[in-house]
Amino acid sequence: MTYKQWIPATRRLAGTSSFRIVTGFIVLFLFSGIIIAILTGFHNQNLFEDQLRQSVINEGEETTAAAGQPDVSHFLPIVKALVRNEPGFFYLLQNKNEDVVAGNMLHLRPVPGPRWLSWAHRLPRAQHPTIVYGQGYLLSDGGYYFVGIDASQLQRLRRDLWRTAAWSSLGFAILGLIGGMLLSGAVLKRIETISMTARSIMRGNFARRIPLRGTDDEFDHLSQSLNAMLDQNEILIASLQQVSNDIAHDMRSPLSRLRHRLERARERDTTVEALKDNIDLSIDELDCALEIFTSLLNLAQIEAGTQRDEIVFVDLAALARDITEAYLPVLDDRQQILQIHLPAEAMVAGQPVLLRQVLVNLLENASHHTPPGSTITVDISVADRHVYLVISDNGNGIPDTDLERVFDRFVRLEHSRSATGNGLGLSMVRAIVRRHAGTVRLTDNKPGLRCVIEFPFASGL
Repeated sequence: MTYKQWIPATRRLAGTSSFRIVTGFIVLFLFSGIIIAILTGFHNQNLFEDQLRQSVINEGEETTAAAGQPDVSHFLPIVKALVRNEPGFFYLLQNKNEDVVAGNMLHLRPVPGPRWLSWAHRLPRAQHPTIVYGQGYLLSDGGYYFVGIDASQLQRLRRDLWRTAAWSSLGFAILGLIGGMLLSGAVLKRIETISMTARSIMRGNFARRIPLRGTDDEFDHLSQSLNAMLDQNEILIASLQQVSNDIAHDMRSPLSRLRHRLERARERDTTVEALKDNIDLSIDELDCALEIFTSLLNLAQIEAGTQRDEIVFVDLAALARDITEAYLPVLDDRQQILQIHLPAEAMVAGQPVLLRQVLVNLLENASHHTPPGSTITVDISVADRHVYLVISDNGNGIPDTDLERVFDRFVRLEHSRSATGNGLGLSMVRAIVRRHAGTVRLTDNKPGLRCVIEFPFASGL
């Protein structure tokens, strides 16, 4: 690779997420490691220095206690004995004229308190001077006593600290590189899985979902949220496609009849009355087309869950009582009997407008598809933490083979072709019930039809 090729490649590498993750991890790991190594080294130095200081203090106190009196004459035999028996310490005893009378060190200025000596002043003189830490004492007769200890190990410890920090930096950098690469690989692999899933969906595979690892971590939570969003989008797309297909299929008939009437009016009708009749019929066909269009859009919104109405607690018994009271005159005109069995209260969580539509659609279906003299029953009960809504009649009923098929869109059985409607009522009922976490089923009432709807009981009041 030439220099001109290397520069763009380096820039591309530096712009990748993997490079940034690895670099950030190395810097963080290296900085943390150096700080820990330095703090540990300083802590060890302080501990060692405290040990040196305490050893010198103890030795000085023992000498003073053994001498009994703080003067040169009493210290002299003690110091001579210590020089012979304690080779690990440095001792110096001077008189008031600063002459050395005992010890293994050269002359020192009589300075009391702790002292650091850059070389040992030891006798005989060493080729490599030793750093000494000690304690000086002024005696009562003007003499001076000094006791010290070899502190060269502390100096070596300080040198080793920076050497250790340098080698630790290299080690932490290597560990940071390895850890950063592993972390980058793990993180970017999960991100690439999400990206591959997105690309697959963009190519038309709408059923593709992000796989979960079962670790219940943030990536799994993100994947679950994205999968839920994809499920919702798939439902919306499927609903849109279904609506488009239904509109294309079922709007053709009323629009074709409308076109035929308008052509006939243009070619054949010569009187105003005839034209008005055809206009009235054309308006009816347009109303039918608009009703189908509106019903399809409402059904699509319910199935996709895009309704914006707020979920509230609804007393289904009170709602049914209001609707049935409004329908009594209509059923009386059709010579049909309405029987009602309602509890005092039946609470469900839902949207009142949609639940009202369920009751209205089922009552309309029961009334339109049963002959005069039929009995329609509305029964609501509460049991096992569920609310049951049962609407039944003793009319002609539905064959067992069609009990599930009638929930599909635009399905109208042969014996109901003469009744008004567009075949979307039961589809709407099923969509609304599912939207409220309920179930709906049709059974034979022997005779007639029985519709059983089950909702979860709402106990949050």
